[in-house]
Amino acid sequence: MTTATSATTRSPLAGLRLRWVRLRRRRDSLELRVALGLGLLAVVITSLVALAPTAMPFTSLVIPVVVGSLFLGPRTLPWFVLFVVAMLAIAMANQETLTSRTLGAAGVQFSVCLIVFLTSLRRSRLGVAGLRGETMFVDLRDRILNQGTIPDLPTGWVVESALDSAGGTAFAGDFIVAARSPDGSSMQLVVVDVSGKGEEAGTRALLLSGAFGGLLGALPPDGFLPAANEYLLRQDWAEGFATAIHLWVDLATGDFEVRTAGHPPAAHRTAGAGRWAVLRSDGPVLGLIEDAEFTCVPGHLGRGDAVLLYTDGMVEEPRRDIDLGIDRMLGEAESLLRGSFVGAAQRLVTSLGSRGDDRAMVVVHHT
Repeated sequence: MTTATSATTRSPLAGLRLRWVRLRRRRDSLELRVALGLGLLAVVITSLVALAPTAMPFTSLVIPVVVGSLFLGPRTLPWFVLFVVAMLAIAMANQETLTSRTLGAAGVQFSVCLIVFLTSLRRSRLGVAGLRGETMFVDLRDRILNQGTIPDLPTGWVVESALDSAGGTAFAGDFIVAARSPDGSSMQLVVVDVSGKGEEAGTRALLLSGAFGGLLGALPPDGFLPAANEYLLRQDWAEGFATAIHLWVDLATGDFEVRTAGHPPAAHRTAGAGRWAVLRSDGPVLGLIEDAEFTCVPGHLGRGDAVLLYTDGMVEEPRRDIDLGIDRMLGEAESLLRGSFVGAAQRLVTSLGSRGDDRAMVVVHHT
């Protein structure tokens, strides 16, 4: 007699869902252990205050509150704060005398608990709290930076990029996206300047970097900026505009095409002449005009040639014309890059531009 056996194959989606459930259970279990540990600490402090009120200050209860605000989630933290407030009331009841200084210290501690409680309620609307929320923002920042990772290029091509946000923060409205064609014969690269500065533009930069990264690898060179413009128009943001410069390079021949959308022009350096030339192309700002058209400026990168792409933070300063800023940047580039292009982008960002604006620089060099 033959028996048939059947095996159930689990879909990839079901496997991911199971991993997510396990991860969430592990995280909730860890949070519960932290809450129990901090609760036990609060009970111990309250007991010591009751046994030796002169030796153990009841204000020590602020320690578990502060630690809990860092490690507990939005569902657990409010209840934990209420528990500590109850412990604080018990500690106050065991004080031999209530002086004005004691009442003042109690008021400060109640205020700290109230601030943590209200903050936890506000964070619960976002679903994040404490270090978990900070980790999320760090992950968002890293994703923006990862979008600007330059793909592996064949021998003879070097691309360097550098970003510096306004005020030195980790979030910026400038970002870079690059992609190589499936057959590896060409590369597309776009530098974008989102409206706003620093953190206020960081969220829009994150969304656009993901969308533009998908468009860049799926469209021909002449189709990227029109598609990016249509995408921004569909968002209907109050400040939903951005400037961009797009570069396409044939890695075999060195031919390239540059298109701009309300962005400062690219600069091309020929090794033979040793001079920088501005490549001016026309195109409106992204997200303002429907059916916008973007002109193309062709060129050729021979051996030793280079192209600079940058944002307006590199060349704009108060009470100075942008053309003067471009001339100063090219003069500085001629001086800094005369010997070597190694570290070129970072050297230019460090020495040029306005510290009150986001700055981005890309150097494409055909060695």
